[in-house]
This record gives sequence, C-alpha cells and structure tokens, in this order.
Amino acid sequence: MSKRALLSVSDKTGIVEFAQRLAGFGFDLLSTGGTSRALREAGIAVTDVESVTKFPECFGGRVKTIHPTIMGGILFRRGNPDDERQAKELGVEPIDLVCVNLYPFGGMANCEGRIANDGENSPLAIRHSQLELIDIGGPTLLRSAAKNHESVTVLCDPADYATVLEELEKKGETSIELRQRLAAKVFLHTAAYDAHITEHLSGGADAGILMTGGKQLRYGENPHQWAKYYEMYSDEERIAKGELRKECATRNSQLAIPSSWGHLHQGKEMSYLNILDADAAWDTVQEFADPTAVFVKHANPSGIASHHKIDEAFQRAYDADRLSAFGVIIALNRACTEAIARKIIDQKMFVEVIVAPAYESEALEILRQKPNIRVIEQVDGEALKNEVLYRSVLHGMLVQNRDNKIPMVNDLKCVTKKQPTQQQMEDLLFAWKCVKHAKSNAIVFVKDQVTVGIGAGQTSRVDATWIAAKRAGEKSNGAVMASDAFFPFPDSVEEAAKHGIAAIIQPGGSIRDEEIFKRADELGLVMVLTGVRAFRH
Repeated sequence: MSKRALLSVSDKTGIVEFAQRLAGFGFDLLSTGGTSRALREAGIAVTDVESVTKFPECFGGRVKTIHPTIMGGILFRRGNPDDERQAKELGVEPIDLVCVNLYPFGGMANCEGRIANDGENSPLAIRHSQLELIDIGGPTLLRSAAKNHESVTVLCDPADYATVLEELEKKGETSIELRQRLAAKVFLHTAAYDAHITEHLSGGADAGILMTGGKQLRYGENPHQWAKYYEMYSDEERIAKGELRKECATRNSQLAIPSSWGHLHQGKEMSYLNILDADAAWDTVQEFADPTAVFVKHANPSGIASHHKIDEAFQRAYDADRLSAFGVIIALNRACTEAIARKIIDQKMFVEVIVAPAYESEALEILRQKPNIRVIEQVDGEALKNEVLYRSVLHGMLVQNRDNKIPMVNDLKCVTKKQPTQQQMEDLLFAWKCVKHAKSNAIVFVKDQVTVGIGAGQTSRVDATWIAAKRAGEKSNGAVMASDAFFPFPDSVEEAAKHGIAAIIQPGGSIRDEEIFKRADELGLVMVLTGVRAFRH
C-alpha cells in the first residue's frame, strides 16, 4: 500500500515543490481548500479530504478535516492488533505524513480584508473577524500527528521540508529521532499559538511566554551555579533546529500576591517593585537559622540583624540604617509579634510590605491601624533552596540554580598572621550571608550580628567600601567586613583599615592575592577566604 500525506497549509511557501517531491517518493496526497487548488494548478494529482470522508466542508469551512476517517488515519497505532483490526473494519487508511501550518492570528492586517468586504469597522466586527482566524482543525491535526510520531511525520514549518525530503531520499523513510524532534516543535508551536489567542481574548491580561534554545552557559552568577540562556519563541521566528523547551509564565491584572506566596492578611495591591523587593527580603532572611529580621530597599538590604529574640533583631535591623528604612520591605524568619507591630506604629515607620511565617493575633490587630501595609504570611521557606531562577534579557531569558553555597567554619582559610577570635568568626560568617544578598559590587560591615554599613551596586569595590564606611560611622570601629568577590587591588583593604575594620572575609582568587594578604598583615587585620564568590547582579 502506498503512503499517504495530508497537506493543508496557510503559508504556502515551498508547498508545491514539497508536494512534487512527496509524489515522486510514492505518496498519495490529500488536501483541502486553497492548498488543494494550488497543487492542482501546479499539475499535481491530489485527493480532496471530503472525497475521503464522504462529508462536505460545512459551516463556512469551519468543519472539514475533523472526521474519524482522517483523525483515525493519523492516530491509530500501527502494529497494535486491536487498532489494526478496527481500522480495517471501519475502512480507515493510514496517513503517514501531516503537513499543516496555522492561520495567522491577531493584528488588523489579518482581518482588514474581511472587514472591508463586510463594510464594517466597528470593534465588534474586528473582534469577530479575528475570532474567525482561530484555527481549530489545524492544531488538532498537528497534535494528533505529533502524539503518534512513532509512525507519523508531522511538519508545521516550511523550514523543515528540506530535512524531511533529504531523509526520505536517503532512507525511504524518516527516522524516529527526526519525527520526535518535529513532534516536540509542533507542541511548542501550538502552545505559542494558544498563548497568542489567550492574550487577544483577555485584552492582554493573560499572556504566555515561550522560550526555546537552552544554550548552556559557562556558569551562572558565580562559578558554582549552572546557567542556560533561552531565546524568545514566536511564530515569526520559526525555529527549525535545536533543543526545544517551553517556559511559561502568566500575569494577572487582578494580582494581590503570587498564589504560591501564602496568605495576604491586609494591604493594597502589590506592585511590580513590591514583588521584587518582597522576594529579595524573603530570600535573604531564609539564609539565617537564628531569629533574624531583614529590611530591604530597592532590592538591597538596608539592615539585617540576628538575635535570640526576634523583637530585638527587628529593632537592630531598623536601627542599622533608619534613613534608608523609609518605604521599606521587611522580612522575618519568625512569627511577627505584638511587640514588633507596636514598634512599627510607635516609631511611625513607613512600611510597604512585611513578610513572616506567622503573625500573632494581637500583631494583626495592631497592624490594621496601617491598612495600606501589605501583610503577607509566607510559610514555605524550604522551597527556595532548590528553586530555579529566571531573568528576562535580550529577547530571551537567563536561567540558573539558586546560590545555596554557604561556607562553614572549617571551609574558611586564614591567610594572615592574625587569627580571628570566635566572635569575629561568627560575625564574618554572618557578614558573608548578608553580602550574598547585596547587589555587586558589594561590601558589608558587621558587628555583633548586625549590619552597620552596606555599600552595594557600585562599579568599583573601593567605592562600595567607602559607602559602607560612611553609613557605619563610628560603628565600623572593631567591626568585620565581607566582600562578595576578590580584591583586585589593596585599596579597599586600606580603606577598611582607616575606619577600624578588624577582620575581612572574601573569596580570594585575585592575581594580586599575595600582595593583598601582605597588606592585610601590615595593617594588623585578620583575613579569611571562602574560596567561593557571591555576586548578585
């Protein structure tokens, strides 16, 4: 029995040449509507689908290919005794290749002709014309063929015609590897198509983002993190080769808080920046096992403090930089107490969001005095540890795993004659956890488990050191310092020493390491190395 191919395309690029070659390989061709006309005009023998189904196209062309003899011919399992028997009983013949691309959907360009013919240009007429462009049979044929790709070759893109023809010429059939790749492409294609329709029908309120490519990068923000780069996928780009992957994200115009965050007790709707800052604050506070409070402004910590009492940790974090803590986001890793709520009210703090794993009932009652504060109960801190991070960039998306690398005491290497005291070691490790969450270049000063000065997001490390020292003032005397990356020159170490810093933690790895270590010795400082970097861009 000769093989059969079903061709039904909106984009007729290359279809005549493709059909001629298929016929030359012994395929019988089935087709519909405009594709059938184009093939006949080119002198190619073609069978109309309705002559197979014995049922005419109807409802203005809305129904033509969705019929048991067509769908069964695509979907029945070759080699399955029951399916083979049923196909024979029902007179269903196999369809071995499906070539379909979809009506272009969306945009005035697609419906101007219909509107002009109707003599209408009202919004309702435009909407109805666009709805007529929603392809139903096409996606059904494609998905059916893709599902049965063990036996059926499926194409949704003219760019793949040559590859299929090349295999047919060399082998007489397509390989399972090619059929699987084309099937994966179909599901990506139809998902993008559905996302486009969803965006149109919802007025843009719900949109899908699809990515493809998956290029492995050298590493993530830091060498111990893996990373990939995905390209934006659209119908126009017609990706023909490469690994296919879909990453979907949705947005909702009625968003209060992300559904995965837990419970919103009170407050205004969350804004874009509120979500970014709240995420940064919650991410930071999860680094700490002891009761800890984190204050965040513009995605950078302004104050972090740990203490055996969460109320005291809260106050110390606020006092670390009261000037910056205006319109602040707060995260706690313990329940928000009545005392903390009173501190917010009594100290007239301007708080945008507070995130905590729980709230005392009295705290919630007090916070109602400030109804605009978003009060979020978030209980799932463990989920962060294995989370994959996404960031949109350059018409694509960067993906990496979370930086979970936290050095322990035994991981640190002291490179100076002076050794850290136990208190200094505790503060150095605390400072490292803090500097991980400040934007690079970042420098953090810490004393007694409290940040006393933070310099973040600077183009030079010495500037970050100077800013941290300015914020710390006299509190820097006897404090420790963390640097998220190595020192390229001794200048930051010298600047730190001017302000009374006693010990420094940094990754090491500079070509001038020995010079840096020697200068630290000359200045009477303690210096320990983590061996890992902690950039955050």
